[in-house]
Amino acid sequence: MSLRDILLALCVVVIWGVNFVIIKLGVTALPPLLLGALRFMFVAFPAIFIFKRPKIPLKLLLLYGLTISFGQFAFLFCAIRVGMPAGITSVILQSQAFFTLLLGAIILKESLQPTHFIGMFIAIIGLTILANGATAGGLDDIPLLGLAFTLIAGLSWACGNITNRIIMQHKGAEKCSALSLVSWSALIPIIPFLISSWVLEGEDAIVDGLTGFNWSIFGVILYLAYLSTFVGYGLWGILLGRYEAWRVAPFSLLVPVFGLSSSALFLDEHINGIQIAGLILIMFGLIITLFGKKIILSLRHA
Repeated sequence: MSLRDILLALCVVVIWGVNFVIIKLGVTALPPLLLGALRFMFVAFPAIFIFKRPKIPLKLLLLYGLTISFGQFAFLFCAIRVGMPAGITSVILQSQAFFTLLLGAIILKESLQPTHFIGMFIAIIGLTILANGATAGGLDDIPLLGLAFTLIAGLSWACGNITNRIIMQHKGAEKCSALSLVSWSALIPIIPFLISSWVLEGEDAIVDGLTGFNWSIFGVILYLAYLSTFVGYGLWGILLGRYEAWRVAPFSLLVPVFGLSSSALFLDEHINGIQIAGLILIMFGLIITLFGKKIILSLRHA
């Protein structure tokens, strides 16, 4: 990757790391599914009047919007709302790297190396330890439902990554800018979010959330819609279009660094020793999965 693209990737991970603090503030003030609807309304409008509709099949646009937008953020917002610490969530969501590799092998026929399986196995052990630490009986316990929601959010993100790769390989996609894709795909999750909010959160919660709308909530939505979505996913989509998924995915390892640090700084979050051990194993598994082959080759040539 060029130095410019490396810097772009680093910019994305900083924005996404702090994003978990912003989400925590958002779901504390608004019902999570309503927050999702408002986020993508701001993403879509007025952007769809600025960027032309991408010349890709509607089914791909629908799939992208339902996976990386609705699926990921519906479960992510709900996970944090039910009690998942923002910092730990930033680590667990990186399961998208594992899911991306597996889906890439199944759907795109990309090859998997032995180090991929070793890394995934280590991460699964770490996840098991983290789950045990979540119910250790202390003040730092995390809800298992929130943990499950976060994993589903990671799977949805991975589905979006693979869809993005398929879109970029489609004839005519060379004229499809990342901002165009982000803008028009944002139309897709609005209705599912609104319906889900109405059914699951209820009319009273929606009315209370909207009547309590203030400048702080407006700032949260602006961050989620423009920095996290336009800047973050716009740049991420460009990088996935230029490089193979395995070249881009490793940068997501840095998101938890900023997620954990910003959560500790702004939200005063703490984690117990068992959870720390689980998180370390998950991150080590990610490193082995994404860099294991290069590490072995480097050792052989040393």
